[in-house]
Amino acid sequence: MTSDSKIFVGVRPIRKSPSKHQEPSGPNCQWDECEKTGSHRAPVGSGAEGTYLLFCAEHVQKYSKGYNYSPALSDVETARYQREAASGLRPTVGTRIRQPTEAPLPSTARSGSAKAVNARKSAAVRQAANAALRVRKLKVLEAKAFETLGLSHDATPEEIRSRYKEQLKMHHPDANQGDRNSENELRAAIEAYKILKLNGFC
Repeated sequence: MTSDSKIFVGVRPIRKSPSKHQEPSGPNCQWDECEKTGSHRAPVGSGAEGTYLLFCAEHVQKYSKGYNYSPALSDVETARYQREAASGLRPTVGTRIRQPTEAPLPSTARSGSAKAVNARKSAAVRQAANAALRVRKLKVLEAKAFETLGLSHDATPEEIRSRYKEQLKMHHPDANQGDRNSENELRAAIEAYKILKLNGFC
């Protein structure tokens, strides 16, 4: 199909004229001393439902920020709401800012003394934990483990370890010429020590 076809006869190409940017026409902005066109509506307030003021884009934002959308609130409550709205209506969460104080003086304690104090503290904590374990009622396996090692229920960790070592030496197969009864007692002593160790007695 060519441009001289019967279909294209009499059809003229449309030439667009350069459009001029026109300012929107309409009433002026009702903000004091503003000459721009008021194309944005803003409500007047309570008691004047359906009545609007006309502002430009810049002034309608300013008007909306200070507008009381809840007429039941007093001016004080409205001001508080606007302050809270600035932070997103939620309490801010973060670290407290403390007032700067005087810089602390350098410590006069030697570095080795802190380690000794911490070691004493940790030993005291361990002893307190062991005492608490002994105060509570023993479980069946724990009581049986003490009986197997031949110890009383209030034995210290050092006593438990030393008795365990004695049992190992006494019932070792090399010391008893491979006696099977001695092997069973060795296994029982090992199991008893494991139970006591797992439950924090030694």
